[in-house]
Amino acid sequence: MISLSAIADRIAQVDWGGLLDYDPSSPLIFTRFFFWGFFTVVMAVLALVYRSHPLRVAWLTLASLFFYWKTSGIFVCLLSFSIAMDHFIAKASFRSTQQVRKQLWLALSITVNLLLLCYFKYAHFVVDNINATFGTSFEAVNYFARIANAAWDAHFIENKVLLPVGISFYTFHCISYQVDVYRGHVQPVRNVLDFAFYVSFFPALVAGPIIRASVFLPQMAKAYSVTRTQFGLAIFWIINGLMKKMLIGDYIAVNFIDRVFADPMRFTGFENLMAAIAYSLQVYADFSGYTDIAIGLSLLLGYSLPANFNSPYKARSTAEFWKRWHISLSTWLRDYLYIPMGGNRGGSLFSWIMTAVVLAVIVLLTGDLTLPFVFLMIGAAFWLIAYFWPPFRNMITTNINLMLTMLIGGLWHGASWMFVIWGGLNGIGLLVYKGWARISPWNKSEHWFARFQAITITFLFITFTRFWFRSPTLEGVNLMLGQIAGDFGWHLIGDVLWGFRSVFLLTLLGFVVHWLPESTKQWYRTRFAALPPWGLALASIAAVVVVYQAMTADAVAFIYFQF
Repeated sequence: MISLSAIADRIAQVDWGGLLDYDPSSPLIFTRFFFWGFFTVVMAVLALVYRSHPLRVAWLTLASLFFYWKTSGIFVCLLSFSIAMDHFIAKASFRSTQQVRKQLWLALSITVNLLLLCYFKYAHFVVDNINATFGTSFEAVNYFARIANAAWDAHFIENKVLLPVGISFYTFHCISYQVDVYRGHVQPVRNVLDFAFYVSFFPALVAGPIIRASVFLPQMAKAYSVTRTQFGLAIFWIINGLMKKMLIGDYIAVNFIDRVFADPMRFTGFENLMAAIAYSLQVYADFSGYTDIAIGLSLLLGYSLPANFNSPYKARSTAEFWKRWHISLSTWLRDYLYIPMGGNRGGSLFSWIMTAVVLAVIVLLTGDLTLPFVFLMIGAAFWLIAYFWPPFRNMITTNINLMLTMLIGGLWHGASWMFVIWGGLNGIGLLVYKGWARISPWNKSEHWFARFQAITITFLFITFTRFWFRSPTLEGVNLMLGQIAGDFGWHLIGDVLWGFRSVFLLTLLGFVVHWLPESTKQWYRTRFAALPPWGLALASIAAVVVVYQAMTADAVAFIYFQF
């Protein structure tokens, strides 16, 4: 347990002389004391320069780049390259009068952005699977480390490609900006500093939400303003996020979930099942907790971020779940992937290109060179049926678009069978729901039992898919499911509940709060925001004491930092 004196001791032990150094073992994350010292400095300087738009943008951009340096080190150069490249490409595209040139500029930007993302995120995956498939002995080479070693006599590791924190999120920022400029939805910003501020805005830089340029850029032009209500809401969101993450998410993970997933055979089937259910709460508390803190920090800085979660476990279908979960990613995939592929209108050339890409990834994952022939035979059969029955063609192409979107969403999280299966299962869940919704007599029923049943089935299905999201290997999933189906341990349920009573009570508390009516949540948010300054101060102090009393170890990284 951590007391106030221990907190003071930690502050006193800070190496003030090395504040500017990058330490990979101590990234600058929201749950570390150093971050809040950093944010205090950011706000103090902002109080001096906020009236000047150029100075405000320059200061917050500098702070954001420093934040990323402290989080990812030399990869701040990669972020800077992406910012510079996409700024100048967007301006060149906007000035072009010929549609073909606009398309070429857009293609150049998307190609470079995706090549960088794929190199850092999938290089080892591609090389390892090529070697396994063809019996070769290629190695993934960190060319950036090689160049740095040659130029500055550095000692970076050259045979390991490290993943820059947040590269998926800021790459999606850049791509959506380019597409929106191409479509005419936004005009490119005037100078590179404004664009750098949009891409690198530190509250959302490393784990989202993904911010559309059309939402953020207009806010940059406005004068800095934070009302008393906004200030109170900002404090609420920060406290809410910290308590979700550290009081609930980290505690139930360290004291129960991580242990079960690490060695499922040591635990009964009941414990394995409860670990999966608790993990559904943990991943929500962890990720939405980060978003809550990011929203609160942004409000204090004078900017509003879009909501990223809307009580997803209240969803009555898989389709509704994905409208409530990681909203910024699901809408990004819808607008920049699903709809361009044809959406529910039919297929397109883009659909078949993405189909070929995903199937190639599956071949690499399996290492089975007979699969391309199987895929060709299945494709030929579908083509023949579609040729003689056009309605079948439309149904297949729209379902392919949906399944591709979910598979690519799975691959976005990582290149492994686990994420492919997880994405595929969610795609199947969406397809099954589409069919069921057409014939179900209860689909639109508001009866409490129909709602309870739909919410329960949806939650259990989403929890089931997360075996593949959380487990490191297929073997781990098989062991957990085997324990649940076999050695459930009915006679030990009472002992398990008592032995992990604090974990289960916190889990129950988390779900109860999650399932509260939205009107109730809005009521206590509004009441909190209306507290006088001394009330906000007391609430903040109490929250800090409670959160850090619950800490069992050093700060735990947010789950979505790895994506």
